[in-house]
Amino acid sequence: MSSNYLINSIYRATEGEGIHLGTPQVFVRFQGCAIGCINCDSMDTWDFSGQEMPLVDVWDKVWNESLEGSIKRVSITGGDPLHPKHEPRVLELVKHLKERGWYLNIEAAGTRVVDSIFDRIDFISFDFKTPSTGVKTRVENLVKLCKQYKGKFQIKSVIADERDFNASLDAYNQVITMLEDAQISIPWVLTPCYETHEEFPMERFELVQELNIRNGSIFRVIGQQHKWIHGAQKKQV
Repeated sequence: MSSNYLINSIYRATEGEGIHLGTPQVFVRFQGCAIGCINCDSMDTWDFSGQEMPLVDVWDKVWNESLEGSIKRVSITGGDPLHPKHEPRVLELVKHLKERGWYLNIEAAGTRVVDSIFDRIDFISFDFKTPSTGVKTRVENLVKLCKQYKGKFQIKSVIADERDFNASLDAYNQVITMLEDAQISIPWVLTPCYETHEEFPMERFELVQELNIRNGSIFRVIGQQHKWIHGAQKKQV
């Protein structure tokens, strides 16, 4: 019998960000993250303690939240679902859901490319950590992602200011150079930062759009829809 899963929450909602914006799915949010982004909007998921659930209970909750299989799509998130403490449980859950024909997305923090999981799932949402997060993403991780998982990933950057934009642009150019393929299309999304204490950051959104256009429209600028609708503080939406 497998050990218990450390779970923050399991809930049904539409995707709030990235290229699958607005898609209904069930979120399985793992509890525990050691990355420590300064502007994280889910710091309640950092501690490796809380609700523990066996796989059978996780599956029952997913099934109920999916309206008994009407929405056969799961996003595995956190916390950091790819932390080594979570990795065996995530792999077990992925195998369980794929055996039943579910579409799986994972929210990856950009710190690791985990082949055992990435090979089995349908889509990888991979972070590039910008300077405002206080965390750094290895460009080599982005290159590996592009080489191995073409057609099943996006890269996401949270943009607080022009420095964050420039860091994303520099990383993009490094990836293109290292891939030695100037024609490759990299699905890279810029998400204007929207912190929990703020009103809708219209000026920041306009700045990011303008910077992108001014620099060749390399990226897609996609805001966090769930925060527009419900406000930046509301969870499980």
